[in-house]
Amino acid sequence: MATVPSVSSTPVEPPGLPRDAALFLDFDGTLAPIAPRPQDVRVPSWVVPTLMRLERSLQGALAVVSGRPLAQIDAFLKPLRLPAAGVHGVERRLTNGRVRVHAGQPPDSALAAARALVERHHELLLETKPGALALHYRAAPELGELCRQTLLDALPPDAVDWIVAPGHCVFEVKARHISKALVLQAFLTEPAFAGRLPVYIGDDATDEDGIAEAQASGGFGIKVGDGATAARHRLADPAAVGQWLRAAADQLDRGA
Repeated sequence: MATVPSVSSTPVEPPGLPRDAALFLDFDGTLAPIAPRPQDVRVPSWVVPTLMRLERSLQGALAVVSGRPLAQIDAFLKPLRLPAAGVHGVERRLTNGRVRVHAGQPPDSALAAARALVERHHELLLETKPGALALHYRAAPELGELCRQTLLDALPPDAVDWIVAPGHCVFEVKARHISKALVLQAFLTEPAFAGRLPVYIGDDATDEDGIAEAQASGGFGIKVGDGATAARHRLADPAAVGQWLRAAADQLDRGA
């Protein structure tokens, strides 16, 4: 897995998308604005038609890499069923449509502690996923540290394969060996992606190792929104991502 480097300069606006790119896209905060609750997300009207155009122009070298389960990604992007990784890589749909799933569930103690905390603080939201759990505190930002410490304290001493990972107003208990960097590495071995220039776009802390891996592999990363990043480039928000992706699709179509 790539080590996320520090960045000393401000990331700049990205260049155009290369014709030989392999494009990796986060979902929440990148393709769609973040909502108060995961189920409240509304996908902008440009997303599906633009991804259809890019998938065609890139000859299938386009994948969604998300913390959401694959079933949710597919529901939001109907009728598309793209190569994709769900739950940060617990689930991965290959270019041939087959799905590989890493076995394992978070320790029962972590799930029990999260449930007890949600019972005491109804503003919190517990989301269970294949191979992970997420404790959302967007409706009560002041409870963020309590959520983090509760999950950390609930991990048994021998649960060394599990970590508490931060996100946008969420902490997730996920397997240590699952990451978006490893997802990118795996996709780059598939025929549709192999030999292409990886371009990774994401907004969250969990996207940083994917960004770093893309850059270590000769491509580039794009950070969406504010905050420290390893990416060399930045876009302001999902609307700016949409403008950049639509311009990329236009350019690739003209060159076809």
